[in-house]
Amino acid sequence: MGFREFVDGIRMVKDPISVKYDMKIASESSGNEPLLFNEIIESPGQRAVTNILTRHRLCEAFDVEPGELIDILSWAMENPSDTVLVEADSAPVLENKMEQTDISVLPIPRHYREDGGRYQSSSIIVAQYGKQRNTSFHRQLLKGPDRTTVRLVPRHLRTMADQAFENNEDVPIVVVNGPDPLVLLAAAMSFNEPIDELRVASALHERLYGAKLGLVELPNGVQVPAESEYAMEARITTKLDDEGPYVDITGTVDDIRQEQVIEYDSIYHRNEPIFHALIPAGVEHMTLMGMPRAPTIKTAVSEVVTCTDVYLTDGGSGWLSSVVQIIPENSGDSMRAIEAALDGHKSMKQVIVVDTDIDVTNSTRVEWALMTRWQPDKDTLILSDQKGSSLDPSRSGDGTTSKIGFDATIEPGADRSPFESVL
Repeated sequence: MGFREFVDGIRMVKDPISVKYDMKIASESSGNEPLLFNEIIESPGQRAVTNILTRHRLCEAFDVEPGELIDILSWAMENPSDTVLVEADSAPVLENKMEQTDISVLPIPRHYREDGGRYQSSSIIVAQYGKQRNTSFHRQLLKGPDRTTVRLVPRHLRTMADQAFENNEDVPIVVVNGPDPLVLLAAAMSFNEPIDELRVASALHERLYGAKLGLVELPNGVQVPAESEYAMEARITTKLDDEGPYVDITGTVDDIRQEQVIEYDSIYHRNEPIFHALIPAGVEHMTLMGMPRAPTIKTAVSEVVTCTDVYLTDGGSGWLSSVVQIIPENSGDSMRAIEAALDGHKSMKQVIVVDTDIDVTNSTRVEWALMTRWQPDKDTLILSDQKGSSLDPSRSGDGTTSKIGFDATIEPGADRSPFESVL
């Protein structure tokens, strides 16, 4: 299932819209349902889509339960697979090459008036430098027809860029928009050691599509998913410019910083391409931030107790809070699960542990479990002076935070009937 197949069947917006604010306005008016914008004033012949990546739609598309999808993601992280190389004349992403490189004519949106300008938030960067390949999400602020500034947080691409900066070299990259959803999920993963995310995506392809991920090599030597909507040859340069402000996943405004400049050399795209225009702090942003963390949490918790599901909550911006579903067998299992969950995702500051009869995605039922199964003085774990998340504006000046866990499970061996709902 490619990007287009995943988009197929969603509601089409036929009225002309602008890249400035209109997509977010239309999204809010629709209740944030998946939307395909068919006529974009600034981008003739191109389309855009938003709100397509949700936990429900992904599970429905792959015909799996949420807990099963988390297990598949975890398996792929541990079992990367080889990709296959596709000839250029068989790669849909190379159907067209823009005569004059101008990224400003792409449907790159400005969703918030607080933003510093138009932002690519859902494009991924495939980089090759020093015999390593990295695929990851990094927001980019449009600065001109052939340049952006990119926010490189301290992860593997930042390490590669810093090495190149010290050597006074550019990092050859391809900016990809609209690959299939499994590539997007793999690109959103993070690892302690350098791992080729495209090989993780290929493992997911084999498991869910029955075939390896096909890549095509662009003239700069970087290989990218062959069925993507856009592939843009570019370089991370040693130049610096302002990046920001930017409305981040928490809905708060991130600062202006001096960040590295990306210069674009060529743009390839499919016929009538569809640009993925993720809305920051929206449902897709939370899915891409939270879902790839669920496997690491579930794996950590499963080492101490049976874990059946994990959900990074909307209220926690898909990052700072989770609900963990377990099958406790012994007294103390729930507290051990809380500690393991916090260790499995160190940016998280809150965990609620529930039984299997509670839908982890239903905040009302989770709160009900708290109010009927949790006693604050004995079912709460509080940790001080913990590593915090840079996305949490309440963290201390040294980056630390306190963390909390709630045990909303029924004590193993207890009579369950007083705690069970008939609703």
